[in-house]
Amino acid sequence: MELILDNLTKEFGNFTAVDHITLSMTNGVYGLLGVNGAGKTTLMRMLCTLLKPTSGNIYCNGKDIFKMDSEYRNLLGYLPQDFGFYPEFTVKDYLLYISSIKGIRPVVAKKRTNELIGKVGLTKVADKKLKKLSGGMKRRAGIAQAMLNNPKILILDEPTAGLDPNERIRFRNLISELSEERMVLLSTHIVSDVEYIANEILLMKDGTIVNEGTLDEIINSMPEKVWNCLVPQDVAHALSKKYKVSNMKMIQHKVELRLISEEKPCETAMYVEPVLEDVFLYYFGERGDNENGEI
Repeated sequence: MELILDNLTKEFGNFTAVDHITLSMTNGVYGLLGVNGAGKTTLMRMLCTLLKPTSGNIYCNGKDIFKMDSEYRNLLGYLPQDFGFYPEFTVKDYLLYISSIKGIRPVVAKKRTNELIGKVGLTKVADKKLKKLSGGMKRRAGIAQAMLNNPKILILDEPTAGLDPNERIRFRNLISELSEERMVLLSTHIVSDVEYIANEILLMKDGTIVNEGTLDEIINSMPEKVWNCLVPQDVAHALSKKYKVSNMKMIQHKVELRLISEEKPCETAMYVEPVLEDVFLYYFGERGDNENGEI
């Protein structure tokens, strides 16, 4: 399975949401990482044929997805950030209903529904109404509906939004398991969602992919270094106005800073190994002098 985005662009009036993206994806987990408003949802909606590009093309195994019609949609599973569900439906009834909309035969739908309810860990609540489920359980039901047609392409838009840490971990493990035989595109602004499971990370900013690669490649490509220092509060305030600070911690009337700088920012600064969160800050963060705030 291969998806190719060729010079893909989407404009809304004078605003360019997706700006000339060229990209190739095969099986595995792709983490689409960026702040809100970066263009992630617009890109995913085009991949799901819900929006047509202003220019450029998307190809699935060499075919234009907008000309493939149902042939492409049969390969596709999609979980939008705010997916629709019927609160009075039970989990099982909801999945059977979605199966009928997708044109899955009743015998197959029943078997597939039971399999997926077990896979996403909803067996004990299969007969409960959706309105009575926690946010995490609803997201699991959302994943199950996206998997009903056993898609070869699974597109997930902010799937862990609003979930607690335990639910996010469970969700990540599930996504990793589901990716074994398919392509998964996971959009998020939560670094840990992609740090542990993505085979390839795509950093998206202002409608463009500003960097892509494996976790190690992305981290090693950051041109500036990461430093740790323990300084008085007035020094910390000055440093935070000059540099991008990824962490700030008060320790016995002093401030421990983790910051990004090409040069050593102060005498006490020690070089530390960067992590993906530092890369995220480098591309998407702002220096303290662009914000209003005190230490």
